[in-house]
Amino acid sequence: MEKSRLSERDICTKFITPALRRAGWNELTQIREELSFTRGRIIVRGRLVSRGRLRRADYVLSYKPNLPIGLIEAKDNRHAVGDGMQQALEYATTLDIPFVFSSNGDGFVFHDRTCGTETAIALDAFPPPGELWARYCAWKGLRPEAERIVLQDYCDDGSGKAPRYYQLSAINAAVEAVATGRDRVLLVMATGTGKTYTAFQIIWRLWKAGRKKRILFLADRNVLVDQTMNNDFRPFGPAMAKLSSSAGTIDPGAGSAPGVRRIDTANAPAGRKPPAPGKSARKKSRRVAITWTSRTRIPPKPRPATPPNCWRN
Repeated sequence: MEKSRLSERDICTKFITPALRRAGWNELTQIREELSFTRGRIIVRGRLVSRGRLRRADYVLSYKPNLPIGLIEAKDNRHAVGDGMQQALEYATTLDIPFVFSSNGDGFVFHDRTCGTETAIALDAFPPPGELWARYCAWKGLRPEAERIVLQDYCDDGSGKAPRYYQLSAINAAVEAVATGRDRVLLVMATGTGKTYTAFQIIWRLWKAGRKKRILFLADRNVLVDQTMNNDFRPFGPAMAKLSSSAGTIDPGAGSAPGVRRIDTANAPAGRKPPAPGKSARKKSRRVAITWTSRTRIPPKPRPATPPNCWRN
């Protein structure tokens, strides 16, 4: 059969995927095909709600799971080799992916977003994972110690839950910033976008890599802390301790995850710290993830003084 009569899917199966395999990319852990990353923008017009265009990338290449570094847009052979580049660049911008490719099965056009260059490469000359990762580290300024932190695995609880594309970008950007020595990072996320899960993955990777040993998670209500400890933060287990102003002991309290220590501040005398845990607990606290609830008590307004009874003559 002539190559020009093959469908886009045939071009992927017969030419692009074998080229990736020959370059050393692992189909199970590094290659994602036809990855739908958003169902489209929500459009509201009065009382009518609709969705924009679904976005689906033909190939997303990751150096490790959840570390995407390359994207390929495929076209059938009736198109030119670079006809998919504009669409690929649009997807790569959304997904924050630096290395972009377009192909029609004859070869590749490679656009390097880190320096803005664009080159044509042969079908059998696709860059291997190590080469793209070395370019990525040079672009980000990752030294060996920082690279080790960035390569720390995400937490996988076995449920199959995976971060959404914008969570992935936020988590990776925050971890890279801390790994390269930045002390202040601000993530702005809307309600319902998974802020707690995003924070958990950042904390988990930095904690597991040994970059941060004591981490404070701050919330303004007890219910938010309990919900966090019982759900997203549950993998930390006994490494967590809740600083509370309402409980009376350092034992696990109601609503806490199993094995979580609850440290009280309610009965401590003014100007003194709450009772310290035992020696073993103190040793473990060097690498503990701590949650704190802040409860500000506002004194009631004083009532106006009752005027004395006045007698009329």
